[in-house]
Amino acid sequence: MTHRHLAALVLAATAAAQTAPTSGRRYPRLLIHNATVVDGNGTPASGPKDILVENNRIADVIALDPVALARGASRSTPADAVIDATGKYVLPGLINAHAHLQEERGGKPQPIEYELNIWLACGITTVRDVGSDTKRALELRRMSAEGQIASPRIFVYPMFGRPRNAEEARARVHALKDMGADGIKILGIDRDTMQAMEEEAHRLGMRIAHHAGVEETNAWDDINFGTTSIEHWYGIPDAAIEGGVQNFPSGYNYNNETDRFRYAGHLWREANPERLTSVLDGMVTAHVAWDPTLDIYEASRDLQRAQTQPWFADLLHPTLEEYFKPNPANHGSYFLGWTSSDETFWKENYRLWMAALRQFDRMGGLIGMGDDAGFIYQMYGFGLIRGMELHQEAGFHPIKIVQQATGNNAKILGQEERLGRVRAGFLADLIVVNGNPLENLKVLYPTGVDEIRNGKTVHTGGVEWTIKDGIPYYAPTLTARVKEIVAEARRAAR
Repeated sequence: MTHRHLAALVLAATAAAQTAPTSGRRYPRLLIHNATVVDGNGTPASGPKDILVENNRIADVIALDPVALARGASRSTPADAVIDATGKYVLPGLINAHAHLQEERGGKPQPIEYELNIWLACGITTVRDVGSDTKRALELRRMSAEGQIASPRIFVYPMFGRPRNAEEARARVHALKDMGADGIKILGIDRDTMQAMEEEAHRLGMRIAHHAGVEETNAWDDINFGTTSIEHWYGIPDAAIEGGVQNFPSGYNYNNETDRFRYAGHLWREANPERLTSVLDGMVTAHVAWDPTLDIYEASRDLQRAQTQPWFADLLHPTLEEYFKPNPANHGSYFLGWTSSDETFWKENYRLWMAALRQFDRMGGLIGMGDDAGFIYQMYGFGLIRGMELHQEAGFHPIKIVQQATGNNAKILGQEERLGRVRAGFLADLIVVNGNPLENLKVLYPTGVDEIRNGKTVHTGGVEWTIKDGIPYYAPTLTARVKEIVAEARRAAR
């Protein structure tokens, strides 16, 4: 037996002797041993390292001697539980900056445990809820913070509504602040009330996410009033159209979602490139971030792919499955008469959209990431990982993509001093990945990947441990529970 093989056996025996954590239990001292670390600050992977978690904070990140490890040296840091991360990668917990807490779809119930478990199984430790039942969201936020439920940490940004005047707008801001909201989500708002709302929100320290539609306000208003982030992309190309109005057909009706999404697929090509550069420059100067949610419109460019995603077989809840089917009564279920021409326009739309994202990044803009799942064939958690893949298609390096989904999103939330990094003093939101996401982002999917090793097919990948607020959750157990929830719901629906 070679020295190398002997060292490997010693390491394996040491790992087996360590006390693995119990899923869902916080330990006074938790050690993640021998990991390769990808920080959320855009730097390359480095390791091997030990990460010591004390209660809910990262106490230390310790560089190890690889030579000593190869010789069979055992760990020296005492801990109550140890996760052996040999051959694995550790990242900051993923942050979903555009999420919705949903306990029903189309008026039919869907258990919140289903959504929360998928998020955690996908490595998501923080979500920004941008529109749900506000009182319920605040209650779930409290329960998550107190460790009463297995859930990512939650930031609540209620829908602002459409006040009739500036006075009502200012009063609404105060009402949301008094409720305990973390920020505000605006959608379909007039310019004068938007200005009053933003002024009051800034005074109260509340951040603002803007989902612009085809409306009076666009990215220039976000620039002028100081919006925190633009969601999706509406409002950016609109602001760069000469004459200010897209070339809609005479029969266009915005409230007809087939019309709305069909002609949204024409929008980017109508933006003037020079004007677009001015808009992007204005966003950078005003520190307006961009959360593009690339995944949520992908069905528009490839409907068949969206309808046949492999995880639907075991993990798609029947309530969500029914909601996805084309139905004018359900938001985002607009694929009635969807054509190959529509998909072609959307493919071009994506190409121009992605080019604008690259330009925004080169100019110094802050790009985040969210999935807007629960609509348009996107499942919770899976949509964010698919978004990461689409950011790679857009031309971003995987190291940059990890930063967009962690450190950048923490900045958008105003939490960059405590979230989004593998760094001592930060909250212990971490994921242990069974594979190298910088080589293949698909290893983040809880369903894993198939690889060829030594001439044989091996199923590997997946987030193994999601550590939120210092509490380790074993991701395969979470995924198994999701399968149970789906199977039970399908049996009940028969």
